[in-house]
Amino acid sequence: MSATEPGPAAVPPDDPATRRRETVLSSTHRPLTFGIVSVVLLIAFEATAVGTAMPLAADELDGIPLYAYAFSAFFTTSVVGMVASGQWCDRRGPLPPLTTGIALFAGGLLLSGTAGSMWLFILGRAVQGVGGGLVIVALYVTVSRAFPEQLRPTVMAAFAASWVVPSVVGPLISGTVAEQLGWRWVFLGIPALVALPLLVMLPPLRRRASGPPPASGTAGDGSGERGEGARRIRLAVAAALGAGLLQYAGQDLRWSALPPAAAGLVLLARSLRVLLPRGTLRAARGLPSVVLLRGMAAGSFIVAESFVPLMLVTQRGLSVTLAGLTLAAGGALWALGSFAQSRPRLEPHRERLVVLGMSLVTVAVGCTPLALVESVPVWCLALAMGIGCFGMGLTISSLSVLLLRLSAPQAAGRNSAALQLCDGLSNVLLLALTGALFAALGGGAVTVTGAGGADATGAGGPDAAQPTAFAAVYAVSAVVALAGVAVARRLRPELPAGPEPAKRRTPVTEATQEPTEAAVPTE
Repeated sequence: MSATEPGPAAVPPDDPATRRRETVLSSTHRPLTFGIVSVVLLIAFEATAVGTAMPLAADELDGIPLYAYAFSAFFTTSVVGMVASGQWCDRRGPLPPLTTGIALFAGGLLLSGTAGSMWLFILGRAVQGVGGGLVIVALYVTVSRAFPEQLRPTVMAAFAASWVVPSVVGPLISGTVAEQLGWRWVFLGIPALVALPLLVMLPPLRRRASGPPPASGTAGDGSGERGEGARRIRLAVAAALGAGLLQYAGQDLRWSALPPAAAGLVLLARSLRVLLPRGTLRAARGLPSVVLLRGMAAGSFIVAESFVPLMLVTQRGLSVTLAGLTLAAGGALWALGSFAQSRPRLEPHRERLVVLGMSLVTVAVGCTPLALVESVPVWCLALAMGIGCFGMGLTISSLSVLLLRLSAPQAAGRNSAALQLCDGLSNVLLLALTGALFAALGGGAVTVTGAGGADATGAGGPDAAQPTAFAAVYAVSAVVALAGVAVARRLRPELPAGPEPAKRRTPVTEATQEPTEAAVPTE
């Protein structure tokens, strides 16, 4: 197998029988599959474990007023990591950004775990965000470079499955560790777990996906590419700053918040014109719609899911534990949806799978506010969220497969970064919008006791959040999801009217290795 050729070229074209027999667990692919899936597994465990330990950390560090920044610092700096990783992967391959990202991710955990103040804790989360952004894009490029096209849906399904166990046992394990040993050990213990998968993954990754991609263009001194890469990183910093300003404005509903909100919008608008594929914001057919839909799907569902526990505690009187259990089956159903899209017989219908997935997400989000009605059983909400998770499994994994299919090898890193960038920014922007709307309509936080859930001011009490505030949040999410159904019908690139449509079957022309219309360039 070639050390540098990506995708289908990794299998000799004159041996179709061998190609059909290959799986992600074949001897050729097994070590790399184990390594990258293990990295995703640990990232998933970190996400669930750290979220559980965060309240204890903020309380001990006297940082409750800065609590939200511990989360936003990660997402904001990950934007810079994503863009930098895309540039790095397209020049040097995924190995350098992957190893650097893992090192920064672990270093951020160690910094947070040893922090003596809340601001040092937030700094650790920011470092961790840069590492996470580097890693996630490098993993996508690794799949593009090291696995044949017919195996990529299965790898994406394995990524989704890696979140199942952490979503179920992560909070339990981290809660026990935080209570028995202290919250710091939740942060300090995870870096040690990264060593084994990294050692297993590096040798095959170095053999099969290191170095620049094929036909990346080695002519010249590379100064133009370096200059463009530096420009894109500066724009990523501007986008992160813009997102941070919008988050700040969303938490401050006074007139004084308007200037930072306006500045944030200007920074984002100027940056995203370059960082996203041309035509993304107007849902141009093909790659731009793939990138845009990723953000719409992730933002609409994640926002809806984020408000479920608070709604059940304040409006239905459930304990925190029972409220969390309503989402417990979501990870398994998400993985089931991702597994379903990986079936070879469904490959010709991938765009239809995305339409179906977004339709399920829209129905799920639209039905969620029914839980505000006392006569509606809570299990109906759990069923709706499960349906939404299944739809997300179909949608997210299929979009990842489509992105790699529509990307030329030398643009896989940049396009993967754009996909993750749209995902992360949509979460930040929609959470800021719905959070401001929630607060403006009278949504209030309750004080939660350790065992029982809501306290005396819980469900139905004077501090309970208003049902209309929750309904407004889900209305916004449902509208975005419904718009996503329309965008999902624009994923297939529009074929030219010329006499040779067969040339558009692949994203790269064999003779020149130049991107075709399927690989839409950035502005």
